[in-house]
Amino acid sequence: MTDTPDIEPARSADRPGQEVPRKPAVIVATSQVVRGAVGGRSTLFALERLGFRVWHLPTILLGWNPKYGPSTRIIPDEASFTAMVDDLIGSRWLGDVGAVLTGYLGAAYQGAALGRLVDAVKANNPQAIYLCDPIIGDEGNLYVPPETVDAQRNELMPRADILTPNLFELGWFTGRPVDTELAALEAARSLPAQRVLVTSAPALRKNSLSTLLATPKGALAVEHAELEGVPHGTGDLLAALFLAAELEGADDETALARAVSGTFEMAARSAKAGSDEQMLTEHQHAIVRPVAMVSARHILERKARA
Repeated sequence: MTDTPDIEPARSADRPGQEVPRKPAVIVATSQVVRGAVGGRSTLFALERLGFRVWHLPTILLGWNPKYGPSTRIIPDEASFTAMVDDLIGSRWLGDVGAVLTGYLGAAYQGAALGRLVDAVKANNPQAIYLCDPIIGDEGNLYVPPETVDAQRNELMPRADILTPNLFELGWFTGRPVDTELAALEAARSLPAQRVLVTSAPALRKNSLSTLLATPKGALAVEHAELEGVPHGTGDLLAALFLAAELEGADDETALARAVSGTFEMAARSAKAGSDEQMLTEHQHAIVRPVAMVSARHILERKARA
């Protein structure tokens, strides 16, 4: 048997000779598709490309995005899913976890199990971040049953440090109007998380969309041109990029601008190539070092916050 060779620590490409700090592991619990770049496929690619170790707990396995048509759906039964969560809670590596990200639920019972997992991670590491992407629908329609909506609302959203609803989900969960920037912001303020990031929000400029961020220190918005033929999965990518920036210690304004820039560039380049899927491999530079120019502006809010 030969001796194991010494392995040099990783070095930074930007600062030669400087060691790269080890990034925390992130637990991602969301959907998995065999083909495509939505759900876990998008989230895992982005986080791992940015240097985070990912524990992936699929909530459902699909052949492809349901918008393309039906495919086989494999949902773990309650006993198996609960047992897997218990395995993670009891694992000797739980201390490596610095964040949890949950997205699409395959069944309502997954909410309570994932809530216990979030609690265990935070008990082990009080600085851990929990981002809840409460995926229930879009474009005016729910695509999960009411009991799954309730699981997001009752089990996961109250535990979240960061919530990332789209505009439809924001309106559904709050029961408030969200047709203007200030109305959407007031609705976001009524949700339980410290930070609420709202995608596809009303913009001040014509033919544009906005991403809003409500924080304890104020509110921010980043606007960009509305694209035609936007590929699926941009919400998954945005949530992953925002979480990554927060874990790396970026301030809220920087984290928002970086996440929107990367997501917009990925969407624009993929759409230009005629793809209805995010071209993650081909345009991964947009994840690591986006060049799309965006800037966050501060929003002047009404004095009374709902």
